[in-house]
Amino acid sequence: MAATASAYDSNRPAPDIVSYEPATGVEIWRGKACDVDEVVSRARRAWPTWAAQPLATRIELLRRFANEVRKDADKLSATIAREVGKPMWEARAEVESVVAKVELSIRAYAERTSQRKLDSALQGAMAVRHKPHGVLVVLGPFNLPAHLPNAHIVPALLAGNAVIFKPSEKAPATGEMLARCFHRAGISAAVMQFAPGGPPEGQAFVAHDGIDGVLFTGSASTGISINRRLAARPDKLVALEMGGNNPIVLWDTPKMTDAAALIVQSAFASAGQRCTAARRLIVKSALYDEAVSQVKALADRLIVGAPFDEPAPFMGPVIDGTAADGLTESFLYLLSNGGRAIKHLVRKDDSLPFLSPAIIDTTAMADRPDVELFGPILQVIRVDDFDEAIAEANNTRFGLAASLVGGSPQDYNRFWANTRAGIVNWNRATTGPSHAAPMGGIGLSGNHHPSGYYAADYCAYPVASGELEQPRAAIGVGLR
Repeated sequence: MAATASAYDSNRPAPDIVSYEPATGVEIWRGKACDVDEVVSRARRAWPTWAAQPLATRIELLRRFANEVRKDADKLSATIAREVGKPMWEARAEVESVVAKVELSIRAYAERTSQRKLDSALQGAMAVRHKPHGVLVVLGPFNLPAHLPNAHIVPALLAGNAVIFKPSEKAPATGEMLARCFHRAGISAAVMQFAPGGPPEGQAFVAHDGIDGVLFTGSASTGISINRRLAARPDKLVALEMGGNNPIVLWDTPKMTDAAALIVQSAFASAGQRCTAARRLIVKSALYDEAVSQVKALADRLIVGAPFDEPAPFMGPVIDGTAADGLTESFLYLLSNGGRAIKHLVRKDDSLPFLSPAIIDTTAMADRPDVELFGPILQVIRVDDFDEAIAEANNTRFGLAASLVGGSPQDYNRFWANTRAGIVNWNRATTGPSHAAPMGGIGLSGNHHPSGYYAADYCAYPVASGELEQPRAAIGVGLR
């Protein structure tokens, strides 16, 4: 997404948005890009009525939405699997997360935006209540095309905001199905609008004066451009959930087989296309040979295949040929600049974006690129002591997720206290954060507005009110 608004021309013919199945190249969805001005105008007209609804009404409608998703679970799972290439078992898990988000959001809203009344002077009261911002645009990613935008949409609607949902141009079919579930539940198509489009439409929504906030999940480069574009607009809420160059540190453990499984899950789940995926394995030198051997042996066994293959694959393709080309070039760059291949990145068919999991030792690289390689590439870095491991974990501008595998409770305490990340785990994968916890990072990974359970914090703002039933005041000094 560019940093200026000039790329969007409301008078130009609406371009086609086309989505293709990564596993086959077959077209799955085609439609016209939305008219941004029309969408925003419609949302602004609808918002006051929605905001005036009792909270109980909004809760009931969102629970109906969860039931609509349950009814459509098989169809929605298949659409996700086809559109972004993930295995069916993983698509089904994503749909379950969409359903679970409703009750979690209701609890979070009650806990984090509860009304409070305190006694005040002159027998009055001090009240704290929360208001919705207005019209929020949700810009969704392709990797979890239902769950991640839904994690913004549900708490935003619950708080009384109108929502404009622009899915990734790589996943409009999933976005449309999700929107229809909201509409069938009784939530107006003007209050929760499906707004397909590409980067020009996303850019135009960000710049539009009728938008009160932007809720974004995606790459750091796009998030930075959004932040830059709105730097002079403190009146607009900006919540950025971006990626990471995430470390997983392997230290002393008698359970190397389990450790290897955690590392492989962290690095290669969803073909490495998760913002929380482990990009760097930092391993104690004394454990290096055994650890690398076991991780490689397990990675060699992973089945890479199409969503509906039998037996079920562990991972599918990356999103498209452009992504596969970029990852291939990145692997070759690492290899040409001091990296040592442990397991090569292999693309058997240049016409389809299936990649094997890859492992490369980058310890000897003088200047390791601090970038998010959004795919199945794991870099290995060996260190001699724990302080060096923590320093290497922090050797990034990102700060989303970090995990320590092995080590003592004292090691974990040091790791937790000194590692700069929004999610810090012990003997757990970096992926799969709890929906009942905050989800977000620091540095280039976020702007201190975590999603997950804490989405309630950015979907409504607190209002303090000093209240008396009758005016009571006197001026006690400075009068003639």
